[in-house]
Amino acid sequence: MIDLDKIDTKILQLLQKDASRSTTDIAEHLSLSQSPCWRRIKRLQDAGLIRKTVSLIDREAIGMDLVAFITINLSQAGRKSMASFETEVSSLEEVMECYTMTGAWDYMLKIVVKDIRQYETFIRDQLLAKVPNIGEIHSHIAVTEIKNTTQLPLKSQL
Repeated sequence: MIDLDKIDTKILQLLQKDASRSTTDIAEHLSLSQSPCWRRIKRLQDAGLIRKTVSLIDREAIGMDLVAFITINLSQAGRKSMASFETEVSSLEEVMECYTMTGAWDYMLKIVVKDIRQYETFIRDQLLAKVPNIGEIHSHIAVTEIKNTTQLPLKSQL
């Protein structure tokens, strides 16, 4: 963890909105010289605050229309069962996110696929057939996406 000043936070905000911005562009936006701006970005990367730079693909534009959230309880408790489940689930490309949960469910997964048929195939042939120790599974199909962002709320850091 490093201490962030206002300039660091503004750099992170700009990069979250558009990581393709050049160092020169960011420096100009913040009224900095290019070299100090580059050093700040490098320091943020080296500290692990910027893990990687990616391109976000519009899932609907490529026909990935179904988003589902799956809640799962394992049939057996314990670290070994959890580790096995987590290893297998991590290898499934349809699983966009996976969380351990408090409350009624052990895990929640976010799944993105083309349509309901592909979802059924995923559940039967990938999840249930290959992932051990699933005791209970519930599907929740998203109907309308209201908000979907990758931008963290950095204003609270200022």
